[in-house]
Amino acid sequence: MDEAARIEHEHTPEAIARRLKEGPKARYLRDWVIGGIDGAVTTFAIVAGVAGAELSTRIILILGAANLLADGFSMAAGNYSGVKAERDDYRRLKEMELRHIAVAPEGEREEVRQIFAAKGFEGEDLERAVAVITANRERWVRLMLEEEHGAPRVERSPFVAGAATFAAFVLCGAVPLLPFLFGLADAPLLAATVMTGAVFFGIGALKSKWSTASWLRSGMETFLIGMLAAGAAYAVGAFLKNIAA
Repeated sequence: MDEAARIEHEHTPEAIARRLKEGPKARYLRDWVIGGIDGAVTTFAIVAGVAGAELSTRIILILGAANLLADGFSMAAGNYSGVKAERDDYRRLKEMELRHIAVAPEGEREEVRQIFAAKGFEGEDLERAVAVITANRERWVRLMLEEEHGAPRVERSPFVAGAATFAAFVLCGAVPLLPFLFGLADAPLLAATVMTGAVFFGIGALKSKWSTASWLRSGMETFLIGMLAAGAAYAVGAFLKNIAA
C-alpha cells in the first residue's frame, strides 16, 4: 500500500490549523472495553458456575440478571467516581500551580527553564522559550500541569465514562444469558460459551482499530483471557457441587 494512502489526516496548513484549533477530544474506548469484557466475564462466570453446579435455568437467569444490573451499576459508579476524582485532582493541581506562580514566580520560571533545557533548548532560544511561556499565566500553568505532574490535557466526563461502562457491561453481559432466556439450543451452556467467546473476540478485534496489534491477534488475546476466566468459574462451580453433594 502507498504510504501516502495510510496517512490518517491532511497536512495542509488549513487542515492543520483547523485540527489544532479543535484540540484533542476525550476518548472513552477504555470505558467501553473494560465494561464489555467485565460484563461478559462476570455474567458468564455466573452462568458457568451455576451450570457447573447443575442448578436450574431459572436460577441462572435470576442470578445473571441480578449481576447485570447490580454489578453493571456498581462498575459504572466506580468508574464515574474514579474519573471525577481525576478531575478534582486536576483542579487541585491547577490551584496549587497558580498559587506557586503568585508566591514564587522565579522558582516556577526556573522549573520551566529546566523543562525546556531537557528538551534541548539552550542559550537565547531557551530564555526566549521561557519568556514566551511565562508571559501567559494560563499557558504557563498548563505547561506545568502536563510536564511536571503528567496531568492529561483533555478532561473526561465522569457521566459519559460511567454511562459507557454501564452500557457495554449490560450489552455484552446479556449475551451469555440469551440461550437460557430463549431456549436457543438443546445445550444452552455450550451455546452460551460459543456466543460469549465471540463477544470476547469481537471486543478484542474492535479495539485493535485503536492499537498497533492486528485484529486477529487482539481478538485472540481477549478471547483467551475471557475464556480462561470463564473456565475457572465453571471449574469452581463443579468443584463446589461435588463438595456440597
